[in-house]
Amino acid sequence: MKKIIFSLLFVVLTPVLFAQGFSATQQRKLTNALTAISNLYVDSINDKKLVENTLEAVLKELDPHSVYIPKEEIERVNEPLEGSFEGVGIQFQLMEDTLLVIQTISGCPAAKVGVLPGDRIIYINNDLVAGVKMQNSDIFKRLRGPKGTEVTVKVKRGDQKELIEFKIIRDKIPLYSVDASYMIGKDIGYIKINNFGNSTVQEFEKAFGELQKKGMKHLVMSLQGNGGGYLNAAIQLADEFLSANKLIVYTQGLNQPKSVAESTSTGIFETGKLIVLVDEYSASASEIVSGALQDWDRAIIVGRRTFGKGLVQRQFPLIDGSMLRLTVARYYTPTGRCIQKSYKNGYDKYEMDLSDRFKKGELLHADSIHFPDSLSYKTLNLKRKVYGGGGIMPDIFVPLDTTRFTAFHRNIVARGVVNKVCVQYIDKNRAELKKKYPTFDKFKKEYEVEEPFLNQLIAQATKDKIKVDMAQFAISKPLIKLQLKALVARDLWEMNEYYQIMDDDNESLQKAIQILRTPGAFEKILK
Repeated sequence: MKKIIFSLLFVVLTPVLFAQGFSATQQRKLTNALTAISNLYVDSINDKKLVENTLEAVLKELDPHSVYIPKEEIERVNEPLEGSFEGVGIQFQLMEDTLLVIQTISGCPAAKVGVLPGDRIIYINNDLVAGVKMQNSDIFKRLRGPKGTEVTVKVKRGDQKELIEFKIIRDKIPLYSVDASYMIGKDIGYIKINNFGNSTVQEFEKAFGELQKKGMKHLVMSLQGNGGGYLNAAIQLADEFLSANKLIVYTQGLNQPKSVAESTSTGIFETGKLIVLVDEYSASASEIVSGALQDWDRAIIVGRRTFGKGLVQRQFPLIDGSMLRLTVARYYTPTGRCIQKSYKNGYDKYEMDLSDRFKKGELLHADSIHFPDSLSYKTLNLKRKVYGGGGIMPDIFVPLDTTRFTAFHRNIVARGVVNKVCVQYIDKNRAELKKKYPTFDKFKKEYEVEEPFLNQLIAQATKDKIKVDMAQFAISKPLIKLQLKALVARDLWEMNEYYQIMDDDNESLQKAIQILRTPGAFEKILK
């Protein structure tokens, strides 16, 4: 059995070895080492663990984005990009060992049979799930399953003594790429995209069409926090803004021929004013889009320097259902910029890059960012200077506002106190809030987080053994109130409403609005 396992290890490593140009001698050396371990090692070995650890170690030596994905994790890893999973369609929160339904996804199985926000799930398929200290992963395993299969849940609703039983037929549950789309004033549209998956372009086109009907003339598109996704989705989205026959991106690697992607004549917004928001967490596909639009002088990029991931991965399925995600090429923007930041100092240093940027003041001051002239390029229409070698540098820099962030705030967010208190508040006040604020517009204008709500937060922090520093609380209080209001909006409506609250504090968005509303400002920047 061990001989078979080690033979398989050599088979699955072969793509890596050839990709790196390993000589026949080095390949035989690895084979000999594995054979010796298999035949001669003093004790029994855990074949599976050894194989996986070897794969992880080999890939880690190559670059930071070549990875091994165990079979058990593939579905979870791919879900956000594939755009769906199979289940019942609820968002839940484990609150004091009780499974509380926060939202039901409209049109999905749980909503169809009558499960409501605020219901407490007590049994799933006759298994008690209340008061038994289950993990989120345990709940997912019970609620998710193949489309067409049945799951039975029993819920406690309000003060009703009897449990209500629901038989739910599982179905495809959509995961969305567009977090928010709404109008700002009479003519500015805003669309926020959280990743680049199978449905991203279709979602964007739908959101764009709805905003056009409301009078949109200018667009702000947020790629803040967007870590990337499928290359083709990025190409298709960039194509929406560029006229025909413009280079969007090209990829090339030692063993991969140059591959070029150009725009078509089908773009839906090729001439209007466009601003793209980015930050230090915008990566990969987000950098392809923002880089292409910057190189062609099609959009103004606002925010902070992007992450700097310019490596293209290809997935190799392995014999046991696991997978290699192997870097096979680099991508380049239309001017020839490689956006990949350096990883020559090793994986650990690479992982600390954003922390190092903060320590050096780069996230706070534009003049802390230095690019050598050897990495400068000229945009293709207006010949503006742009830089390669590590992310997309925005046209307009917006510093990170750290004035309201404190250790106390960080702790109550990280430890789940803010979310927990909001869930408790909604659970108690949902009906009253819905009656008082029948529309989101009324809620946004009139609702205020009051002192009893904040006192509940402090009490919960104390209960969770978090040191309450009232001076730090005072500093972070405006931000805490904003976050609580946004979370209440999300639980009463959807994520779109959450961002409409939070975006009042999005300084990059406010800068974009200022540019679009100031006569001549957009044109002055794109000179």
